[in-house]
Amino acid sequence: MLRLIRVELRRLLHRRAVLVLLAAAVLLPLAIAVGVGVDTRPPGDDEVAVATEQLERDLDSKQTQRQLRRCIEHPQEWGIAVNLGDAELREECEATALPQLDWYLWFQPLDLAEQRDEGSGILVALVVAMLLMVAGTTFAGHDWSSGSVANQVLFEPRRGRLWAAKAVALLVTSFVAAAVVHTGYWLGLNALADHRDQPHGGALLADCLQFGLRAAAVAAAAAILGFALTMLFRSTVATLGIVFGVALAGGMVLAVVGVSDLWNPAFNLWAVIANGATYAVEVSCPPPSASGELCYEDRVLSLTRGATYVGSVIVVAALGSVLSFRRRDIG
Repeated sequence: MLRLIRVELRRLLHRRAVLVLLAAAVLLPLAIAVGVGVDTRPPGDDEVAVATEQLERDLDSKQTQRQLRRCIEHPQEWGIAVNLGDAELREECEATALPQLDWYLWFQPLDLAEQRDEGSGILVALVVAMLLMVAGTTFAGHDWSSGSVANQVLFEPRRGRLWAAKAVALLVTSFVAAAVVHTGYWLGLNALADHRDQPHGGALLADCLQFGLRAAAVAAAAAILGFALTMLFRSTVATLGIVFGVALAGGMVLAVVGVSDLWNPAFNLWAVIANGATYAVEVSCPPPSASGELCYEDRVLSLTRGATYVGSVIVVAALGSVLSFRRRDIG
C-alpha cells in the first residue's frame, strides 16, 4: 500500500495542472498579504507634511474660527460642561470643534484579530480551499479523460486500494501545502505587525496559526471531496458544476425554504475554521409581548458540530465514489 501511495504521489506532483494550481495557492495569498500591507500602511512623511499644511489652512479659516467661538459661547451644544474655567473650556472646544491632524491622515492599522475574523484570513481560506478542490478534481478527471485509469487497474486490480492510495496522496499533499501557505501568511502578517508596533505574537499569533491549520484541514477536505465526486461522476465539469452550484445557490435555497443556518454547508465550514460560529434563531418573546411576536436568540454552532456535518458529507461522497469505482465498468 505504501508503494502504491508513493506512486500516486509522484503522479500527482508530476501533473502540470496540479502544479499550476499549487503555485496559484501560494501566489494568490501572497498577493493578498501584499494588498493588506499596502492598505494598512501608515502615512509617510510626505503625506504628513501635506496633511499638516491643509490643517493649518483650515485652522486659519474664518468658518473654523467662527465655529470655535460658538463652541466657547454655547458649550452645551457640543456636549461640553458649562461650568469649566476659561482656559479649560477653550482647550475642550479646540479638541472638539477644531479639525485635527488625524482627520486628514486616516488609515486602518494592521489588526491581526480583525484580519482573522473579518478580513483577509477568510479570503485566503476560501481561495486555498477552492484551488485545492479543483486540484483534486483535476487529478481524478485526467485519469478518466485520458483513459489511463484502465491501465492502472491492470497493475492494481484491487480498486479499493487504488482509490485509497490516490485519496491518501492527495490528502497529504493538500494538507501540507495548505498548512504551509496559511502558516506563512500569518507569520508574515505577524512580522509586519511587529515592524509597525501593532499587537502581535503570543496568544494572538497562536490563535491565528490555529485558524490557519483548521483552514488547511478544510482545504484538504475540499480536495478529497472534489476527487471523490470526480471519481463518481467521471467528469471534471460535472463535479465543478455541482460543487459551485451548491456553494452559490445552496445557502439561498435553504434561506428561502426556511432551513436554519445550522444546516447550511458554508456556515458549518466556517464553524470549523473559526472554532465555532454564532447564528440567530427565532424564539417566542418572553411576556409581556404581543401575541405571536417573535424574538431572536443567539446560539453557537460548535467546531465539533460543524466538523461532524462536513465530515459526514465527505464520508457519504467517498463511500459512493468507492462503491461506484469498484463495481462499474471502466471503458
